[in-house]
Amino acid sequence: MAVRIRMKKLGRKHRPFFRICAMDGRVPRDGRVLEELGTYDPMVPETDARAIIKGERIQYWLSVGAQPSDKVRVLIKKYGAEGTHLEQQRLALARLAQARRQRGVQPQAVAAESASPPAEATEESPAEPPAG
Repeated sequence: MAVRIRMKKLGRKHRPFFRICAMDGRVPRDGRVLEELGTYDPMVPETDARAIIKGERIQYWLSVGAQPSDKVRVLIKKYGAEGTHLEQQRLALARLAQARRQRGVQPQAVAAESASPPAEATEESPAEPPAG
């Protein structure tokens, strides 16, 4: 069996998403998978955060004779176990996580401010004893 490491297309129209998989070379592009080895999302704004690869498993499949496709070969070279862009990938993933946290925090902060009464209303005037 000739094993290939290639991309399996998922997603929807105008929103592609790929899984990097080890597959028999004779099955169709979206056919049966031997093992999923990572993901590639071309819609992520940070270029270096688009590919997430399991480097150890890629090395295993390459060691037993699997042949990567051209695009996957480039991704392995950049983001594999000994990739040339690993530091840039780590920084890009950190920037994306920070941006997600900021987007998630702001709506909650606005909701918390609107739920609490204004500062002037919380300070009550001293209670006057009833006239009697």
